Amino acid sequence: MTVHFKQDKPEQSNRLDGMKQGVLGKGVSRLEGLAKVTGTAPYAAEYPVEGCAEGVLVTSTITRGEVVGLDKDAVLAMPGVLAVIDDSRLTTRPAQGTANEAPKQGPKTISYWGQPIALVVAETFEQARDAAKHLTVKYREEEGAPVDPQAVETEEKDGTVRQGDLAHAMAEAAHSVDVTFTTRGHASAAMEPHAAIAEWDGDKLTVHASLQMLNYNISELADALGVEEDDVRLISRFVGGGFGSKLGISEEVVAAAIAAKDLARPVRVVMSRQQVFQCIMRRSETTQRLRLAADEDGKLTGFGHHAVVSNLPGEVFAEPVLQSSHFLYSGENRELMLEVARIHRMTAGSVRAPGEAVGMPALEGAMDVLAEKVGIDPVELRLKNIPEQDPEEGLPFSSNKLAECLKQGAEAFGWDSGPRKPRQHQDGEWWVGTGMASAARAHSISEARAKVTLKSDGTALVETDMTDIGTGTYTILAQIAGEMLGLEPNKVLVELGDTRHPRGSGSGGSWGAASTGSAVYVACKAIREDLAARVGVEETALELSQGKTSAGKSLIDLLGGEDIAREGHYEPGDIKDDYTAAGFGAFFAQVRVNRYTGETRVDRMLGAFGFGRVLNHKTARSQCLGGITWSIGVALTEALEFDPRDGHLVNCDLAEYHVPVNRDVPELDVLMVEERDAAASPIQAKGIGELGMCGGAAAIANAIYNASGARIFDYPMTPDHVLKAMPD
Repeated sequence: MTVHFKQDKPEQSNRLDGMKQGVLGKGVSRLEGLAKVTGTAPYAAEYPVEGCAEGVLVTSTITRGEVVGLDKDAVLAMPGVLAVIDDSRLTTRPAQGTANEAPKQGPKTISYWGQPIALVVAETFEQARDAAKHLTVKYREEEGAPVDPQAVETEEKDGTVRQGDLAHAMAEAAHSVDVTFTTRGHASAAMEPHAAIAEWDGDKLTVHASLQMLNYNISELADALGVEEDDVRLISRFVGGGFGSKLGISEEVVAAAIAAKDLARPVRVVMSRQQVFQCIMRRSETTQRLRLAADEDGKLTGFGHHAVVSNLPGEVFAEPVLQSSHFLYSGENRELMLEVARIHRMTAGSVRAPGEAVGMPALEGAMDVLAEKVGIDPVELRLKNIPEQDPEEGLPFSSNKLAECLKQGAEAFGWDSGPRKPRQHQDGEWWVGTGMASAARAHSISEARAKVTLKSDGTALVETDMTDIGTGTYTILAQIAGEMLGLEPNKVLVELGDTRHPRGSGSGGSWGAASTGSAVYVACKAIREDLAARVGVEETALELSQGKTSAGKSLIDLLGGEDIAREGHYEPGDIKDDYTAAGFGAFFAQVRVNRYTGETRVDRMLGAFGFGRVLNHKTARSQCLGGITWSIGVALTEALEFDPRDGHLVNCDLAEYHVPVNRDVPELDVLMVEERDAAASPIQAKGIGELGMCGGAAAIANAIYNASGARIFDYPMTPDHVLKAMPD
């Protein structure tokens, strides 16, 4: 039995606050944690499949052109080699993961250096790897493929905003800022490499893969293979990080499926770390111009944000740099524009909070420049410019906790709101300073389904194809079901990551917990109505705790040997068009900058965040800590480096692509400003996974300026940039 709930208006009942179990919001440890730390949780490449052959991808060594020949015979004669597959479906560009369409394909057409073009399959991985290295490929190369986004014409994306007269506002402003920031490209850098094991049983395909969005991925794979979705089963129970890189299917999934069909035996394909960096989606580099106009008191009268990003020709996705700029601050004269440069680097797509992760650091850096010009405390400047409603759409905010986050964060951090000048504090050869920035991340929610069964033995089962990419989905869904049904989380079995289950929202865009959690809530509410009828009370009066009603009757007795199963179907309705919904926050950082070397060390950071109901205090805090850590990477270390001649990625491993490590990350503090956002979802929750990094890099940049006087407009702020920007 399916129960459908379409949300057309705010859910004001706050039913979860009236439950008696008391497990929701608590810091419950991950239910699957023991399996992960003991190595018994199987990831995509680890399933014991009998008779599995091993495949290794071969990638292109040209930037643009076509494959015209492969010397297969020489490789097929090597020990253990079973096949060399050059099906045109391998020459793909990864799907974005929310489009329900096949990856882009062509007749063995090469669009970027490092693009997969063939698969070598052998009895062992070592044999396949060796043979792949020896495969000779002949190309028809097209010269002159553009690889530099600064050297090509750009195209304007839809969505440009022009309100009022920004140029006039800038000319008449008491204080104005016109600055340009650049950010470098980023890699998702998930710990688990992309992997898939494919096995056919007649016309039925089963694939174990590392994927985030099974509800879309099954459509993408079926389209790519030319088969029916009903003949495909995807299993992705444990994912070792995704960060956008596993939103859509990529080459290893298609290759494993094709090879398994051709060889009539299971095939495993695991990308090397270098291939993951070279083939899988990158975050685009950006060039951003910020124009801010303000009156004598710092009230914004003009707001301009113009960004240029890049992608392959024909790709629809463009890094949504302006996402939060549309609503975060006031300013009646507005101009926001996004442009795309078409170049031949690997596909640009969603990476770790796409849009705000790089847009917010530029905006918040510009706001710090404005605060200095006005002579106002940076916190006060932001408080002064919080709009009462969406400044472009005129919509009310579903909720807006920016002011509370700024004030509470400043107090908890010990923010000094007195006169701010660079180089006021020195510790030996180190300048010490502080900085802050706002945080914002647009809230998204998606249609989702989940089946909940209250079993006759007094336990519960939750089933959905929703994935857990390390964020705590298993535990959160168990807490929601447990709270609704009066059970401890360890009495709730959660089964995820299997397309045989109802289609959840998938893990992406920080919408998973609110979306699929709402589907679980809808299913449990229907079960409660059945139980309430058996007790003879209204559902709102039914109190359940520890497997019993308030009258002491056990669920086992109420069920009388029968299970109650309901499938919850949650769907966002008209409400998504009636409000501007977002999570908000504030970052505060203290850094030290070496006066001789330009090295920056982060001493401490605090993030204060408002994102609706906290479903699990421990996992939410963990997500915030991860986001702040990402901010340190954006600020100081992370940058994709491309060869300017052919566009190939130079630093394609974790030795040369510098993510923050233990020594880079200080003690971090997290303050959660809890709220109930009735318009965000039926469970009053919003996304948190990505909010935690949206703006944090600017807090570090602003602290570097306060410490050393080095105002830097290029991320990451490596020591050479800091030294160059330091005043004499």
